[in-house]
Amino acid sequence: MEKKKSEIQRNWFLIDAQDKILGRLATKIASVLSGKNKPSYSPQVDGGDFVVVINSEKIKVTGKKEKDKLYYRHSGYPGGLKTITFERLQKKSPETVIRLAVKGMLPKNKLQAKRMKRLKVYSKEKHPHQAQKLQLLK
Repeated sequence: MEKKKSEIQRNWFLIDAQDKILGRLATKIASVLSGKNKPSYSPQVDGGDFVVVINSEKIKVTGKKEKDKLYYRHSGYPGGLKTITFERLQKKSPETVIRLAVKGMLPKNKLQAKRMKRLKVYSKEKHPHQAQKLQLLK
C-alpha cells in the first residue's frame, strides 16, 4: 500500500565523513535519501530521510584519484569546458565533492532535486541542526 504525503515520516541522520571513502559514503547517503532503508520503500514515492554530513573536508578517496579525478562544468559558450581536480575542489569547496557524488548516484528523475534538498553537508563539525533529533548512521 502506497503512503500518502501526509503519512510519510522523515527521520534525521548524522554522518561523520572523517576518514570515510567517498564512493561508499555516497551510496549509503543516496540510499537513505531515496528511502531504501525503510520497509515502506516505493520507487515512485519520495519517502526518504534527511541526512546531515559533517567533516566533509576530511573525506578520503582510494588510489590516485586525489590527483587524477576530474570534475567538469561547461559555461555554455564554445570552448567553455572547465575542469578541476579532486584535490583542488576539496580545498576550495569540500561540500561540493560529496554533493556531486551523491547526485550522481540518485536516479535522474523529477524526485532527484527534492532528495538533494534533504542533504545537508558541512565541512567542519559544527552544524545548525542541533534541534532535530539526529540518529548516528554508520
